[in-house]
Amino acid sequence: MKGKAREPGSGNILKALKSRAVAYGMAGCGAFFMGQFALFTYLRPFLETVTQTSVSTLSLLLLTIGFSGFIGTLIISSILKRTLYGLLIGIPVFMAAIAVMLIPAGSDVAPVALLLAMWGLFATAAPVAWWTWLAKAMPHNAEAGGGLMVAVVQLSIALGSTIGGILFDADGYQSTFIASAAVLLISAFLTFQASRMPIQ
Repeated sequence: MKGKAREPGSGNILKALKSRAVAYGMAGCGAFFMGQFALFTYLRPFLETVTQTSVSTLSLLLLTIGFSGFIGTLIISSILKRTLYGLLIGIPVFMAAIAVMLIPAGSDVAPVALLLAMWGLFATAAPVAWWTWLAKAMPHNAEAGGGLMVAVVQLSIALGSTIGGILFDADGYQSTFIASAAVLLISAFLTFQASRMPIQ
């Protein structure tokens, strides 16, 4: 009986992944977190070596990211009522732009602080949008879909952090930030493709 109880959940997950909308959406979600953490994991060495911040300034900048992220989670729900895919596509595009702009602005604290505040605003709000997408994409199997999404996100964070670190050590922060921007744009493209497909 227990084996039979598991079969519907397993079958529904496999069936859901056959939907191109769900498959593209999961891929877009994974690419987003991979691109985000390729950069975010190495913000501290970037701030210490490029921006050359003091310990107190570094703490203040990290606090700024956290505070702007809190603001992002407060305002995103009202935006989600108007556009879901607009957020899922727009957020990685804006974050890709921020990643690129951090390269020439890296030595100046003021623009870096502004860019990181915007990064925190978008990056912290994005997971709320992705969980909203999951509820709409898999309304009858949200629990199993949530488990799948958590696995995708965790794997993507690990991959992004690893690849970002390899690039940071080999070619410096510029290559890491450019790679982050590229993966974030891939996320936007995959999500755009998902938005054009019906949920099956």
